[in-house]
Amino acid sequence: MVTRRVAIVGCGLVGNKRARALGDHTLVAAADTDIDRAKRLASAFPSCKTIETDWRTIVGRDDVDVVIVATTNDRLADVTIDAMRHGKHVLVEKPAARNLAEIQAVAEFAAESFAVDGVIVKVGFNHRFHPALAKAKEIFDTGTIGPLMFIRARYGHGGRLGMEKEWRANPAIAGGGEMLDQGVHLIDLSRWFAGDFTDVRGHVATFFWDMPVEDNGFACLTTAAGQVAWLHASCTEWKNLFSFEIYGKTGKLQIEGLGGSYGVERLSHYQMLPQMGPPETTIYEYPGEDRSWHAEWEHFMTCIDQRRQPSGNLDDAAAAMRVIDALYHQARGQRS
Repeated sequence: MVTRRVAIVGCGLVGNKRARALGDHTLVAAADTDIDRAKRLASAFPSCKTIETDWRTIVGRDDVDVVIVATTNDRLADVTIDAMRHGKHVLVEKPAARNLAEIQAVAEFAAESFAVDGVIVKVGFNHRFHPALAKAKEIFDTGTIGPLMFIRARYGHGGRLGMEKEWRANPAIAGGGEMLDQGVHLIDLSRWFAGDFTDVRGHVATFFWDMPVEDNGFACLTTAAGQVAWLHASCTEWKNLFSFEIYGKTGKLQIEGLGGSYGVERLSHYQMLPQMGPPETTIYEYPGEDRSWHAEWEHFMTCIDQRRQPSGNLDDAAAAMRVIDALYHQARGQRS
């Protein structure tokens, strides 16, 4: 695999996670509107000599091959397009834009950049690379649990003091609330297993936090074949929770936890017996460090080497955004 030179735009929590997952690749530049934050990230990487406040000064550099975009949502689209304009491969954090119009513009530019220059754009859907979910997809694709019937999933956290004053609570910066923040992962994972959804229904609301974006989102998504994904994203969960259940006609796959405060990552495979009754059960546990960031990065590097579209690309992000856009449109109609 070719060793690539990387620039990171946005040096907060996620930017630091991305930096630590680079493996043998080299961080050469970092940019953040808070120069001290950029310096702190760069201090752990002797190769990172370029530290800036303006992302425009690093995405076009000749010594940069790949740009990681880990900014607030209002800058994701602009930085991604400018990096592509300079011929750089891009890993942009989910949701890749604030709204459907922005992400469609990015996707159109990316399609042309891929066709002309072989530029690869990956969206940060790291949940696809959690070992329990990757194993579940492997089992699901064998057909062992039979045709899909429905998915039931919940994802949430309890917030933190002052959360209503953070950028994620500002619709002009974030574009939306909890359905766009954590809910986009549930939608993306559901599409990964079920395919596209042709009917979108649901409700978003603010129950607890004093902010103009939703703190809870509920969705009932249906495919053309009648399969259903029943989803709930929440930042009034109080105890962090991740639960994703896939129901087939002859078995069930249940993923719980993501490590850390979400609990040990675990996959339970329940296989129906011919006589029914208690199922045959296999449990997989994945304690320890969350390696999904490393696995996603390695996949991205392989896709660049092979000039192929990655799992979790802009088409996937746009499809998830269409679902969220429909939910937000319904919410506006309910309020009018």
